[in-house]
Amino acid sequence: MNKRKQYIFLITLTISLNSNLAIFAEDKISMEKEDHCISCHIEDEVLPENFKDYDIHNQSGLGCSGCHGGDAAKEDMDEAMSEKSGFIGIPNKHQIPGICGKCHSDIEFMRQYQPRIATDQVEQYYTSFHGKKLLEGDKKVADCTNCHTSHAIISAKDPRSTVYALNVPQTCTQCHGDADYMKSYNIPTNQYTEYVKSIHGISLLEEQDTGSPACNDCHGNHGATPPGIISISHVCGLCHANNMQYFSTSVMGKVFEEQELHACEECHGYHQIEKTTYEMIGVGENSVCIDCHSEGDTGYLVADSISRLIMTAVTLHDSALIRQTEVIRKGMDDVEIGFLLGDAKQNLIQARTIVHTFDPDKVGEKTEASSSNSKAAISLADKEVEDYYVRRRGFGIATIFITIVVVALFVKIRDLEKKRLAEQSAQQQS
Repeated sequence: MNKRKQYIFLITLTISLNSNLAIFAEDKISMEKEDHCISCHIEDEVLPENFKDYDIHNQSGLGCSGCHGGDAAKEDMDEAMSEKSGFIGIPNKHQIPGICGKCHSDIEFMRQYQPRIATDQVEQYYTSFHGKKLLEGDKKVADCTNCHTSHAIISAKDPRSTVYALNVPQTCTQCHGDADYMKSYNIPTNQYTEYVKSIHGISLLEEQDTGSPACNDCHGNHGATPPGIISISHVCGLCHANNMQYFSTSVMGKVFEEQELHACEECHGYHQIEKTTYEMIGVGENSVCIDCHSEGDTGYLVADSISRLIMTAVTLHDSALIRQTEVIRKGMDDVEIGFLLGDAKQNLIQARTIVHTFDPDKVGEKTEASSSNSKAAISLADKEVEDYYVRRRGFGIATIFITIVVVALFVKIRDLEKKRLAEQSAQQQS
């Protein structure tokens, strides 16, 4: 039996492992008016307090017997948990995927709750590292309940859920951050501590941006597995599509593939991915290019060339921003300047993306466009500032002129008033 057939056989065997599941296969939802299992197990704290208020299975009508078998309507414990009633009790680790899959692998059944819900979770699970190790007899690997919990299963959209986007890293690190537990696998256990300091971790956990990637976005959900050499760029490319396209078709991309290097990871890292900076490009001490390239080789010269192009454009853009600020402070019109700077910044962003082509000519097209817009913005800002001073000088001259006119009028009026008074005095004396 080849490996593929062996896996198919084991998967089929696992899903149908306990024959007494057939007793309630036709009626997967247990709708008992009174679930005597709950009334007992809440008292012994097997079930979380108030779990009925949030457990999605209980709210959908799934009682204890839906997973554990038996007859929860029976008050007598022996009858409720008899073999005749299909009682399973606490499932062993090998049974759990099959029990969950009894509902979650049935498209017709699950459609009642979500018309477009996926029903290949169990199939995916057995393609994952976790599922493969479980089939090999490893009982330490994660099954459905390790991630989703057993009796407090909440929708992934609910912030209280263990698989809600903000909670996923903490859920994964319960195992992967435990050095003693993971010792036999000979893999690092600092993934979480690195992730929380990364640009992704800060965005997700500190800024609460649920669109930022968590562990499952890169490693997968039910089919979780470490990304391979080739797949890394495709994983990153799910979000950074242009970067992936440029890199994969570049000379560097082909060399990486030939030498079995990890594409994006080689420059950006994986769990502790830092925010990119312009200093990463070029031949400076903070450059990632000099990790592989030394002075004089082609890569070194290309990196230096690209860095100079970008930094020239950045410097011009920064200068234009300073000039715009001066225009705003003086109360002059900066609308057109703002449009030019917006275009300059957009070209800079595109240049940073095109860096992944490792082609100075292509990068230069965007940096030249950015520099051109920045220069136009600076020229326009200089004109606005000049107009400001022209207006100030004009206003000063006008103020002086008006002052002179006012003084002259005052003197004239005073002289006329003196003349009038003198005429009145002469008339009175005569």
